[in-house]
Amino acid sequence: MLVHLQQYKHEEVQFDDNRTTGESQTEDTLDKDSEEYFGENVDRFDVVTWETIEHDGDPIQRRDVTIDGVTAVTVPKQPTDEDDPDLPGKTIQFRVDGGVEHLEQAEIVEVQDEEPAEPAAEGEITQEDDTRGKIATDDEP
Repeated sequence: MLVHLQQYKHEEVQFDDNRTTGESQTEDTLDKDSEEYFGENVDRFDVVTWETIEHDGDPIQRRDVTIDGVTAVTVPKQPTDEDDPDLPGKTIQFRVDGGVEHLEQAEIVEVQDEEPAEPAAEGEITQEDDTRGKIATDDEP
């Protein structure tokens, strides 16, 4: 599956009154090593630059993350210790290449099956639908 998420974090530099919502941070604060930010190498993620947006009147940062080859996605019901209630999103867990990965402060935008099973042709009877030839009796519920 292909999973597209948006991830959020607090601003890391002092807010300059000359900056506006949507303006990106400087490159040195954006280009953190993936192991430094996530705790492990996540080069397989398709990540774009953080942009500044407004949330509850405060500037925060958001970026789009696309992950390919996902086999399962889990959104926990209860917040984790890493979840920040002042930011949108929560920790999303996904399985990739037999391992489990986590992405904090993220919201799912879209999950897409890259190889969907072909649907039954119109008018074709599937095994679940095939009730022809069966006679209901009083003994059957």
